[in-house]
Amino acid sequence: MSEHPNSLASIGPAAARWRDLLEARAIPAEIRAAAPEDPSRHDPSRFVPPVVPDDTPSRHAALQLLGPAGGTVLDVGCGAGAAGLALVPRVSHLTGVDHAEDMLRAFERACTERGVAHRSVHGAWPDVAPEAGTADVVVSHHVGYNTLELAPFVAALSAAASRGVVVELHAVHPGAWLDPLWAHFHGLHRPPPASAEDVLAVVAEVGIAPEVRRWTRPARPRHPDAEVDFSLRRLCLPEQRRDEVAAAVARLGPRNRDLVTISWST
Repeated sequence: MSEHPNSLASIGPAAARWRDLLEARAIPAEIRAAAPEDPSRHDPSRFVPPVVPDDTPSRHAALQLLGPAGGTVLDVGCGAGAAGLALVPRVSHLTGVDHAEDMLRAFERACTERGVAHRSVHGAWPDVAPEAGTADVVVSHHVGYNTLELAPFVAALSAAASRGVVVELHAVHPGAWLDPLWAHFHGLHRPPPASAEDVLAVVAEVGIAPEVRRWTRPARPRHPDAEVDFSLRRLCLPEQRRDEVAAAVARLGPRNRDLVTISWST
């Protein structure tokens, strides 16, 4: 198991830049205060893992680390469990960590339905790292852009893994696609978004030399109501603006998702 003691020292320039980029894109207080509901909330139903997992570079990287005999997996920011459950049947035990109780309930249901031995830990990483314990492989999908202090987050992932870590995230901040709508509905021009290059700079600063795979998930048919619900919530707009938001989202058209898989052995 690898430790990175220097990662917990004073914040480095890459980590400081990362924090500044995320803080600059925080929703202004006056807009957030007027929001009908929490714009950061996620609907667990949108994250139910598919019965047949997508065959992605992230899944391949984790399966390589697990090897033919399999092993234990810790899924940080597990949501409903898609990242860890994609590794069945090589997972002997799956631990899910998430700060959202409703996501953990969805994770537990999905594990039970698939007959996977599991445990859930409620809280923010790395605060709950001691409770979560260690595993052969640690996975963390689409959590980085929600993490202000990225260096200790990454260091704790590495410290928890006896074989290795797989991180998946968007090539560019996943909220950037809504930037034109922030300008349209609020007159708010968003600053440049953080990107995977900024993540990789922090990972290097922690002392990790990862393998990096860049790939694209093609645009999929969208459920219009779900996407409008999501956009309304993110944009802090009331239900009365639904038709306007639906039209604006439709004008943006379908979009591919450029993703990055970052993995390393410990």
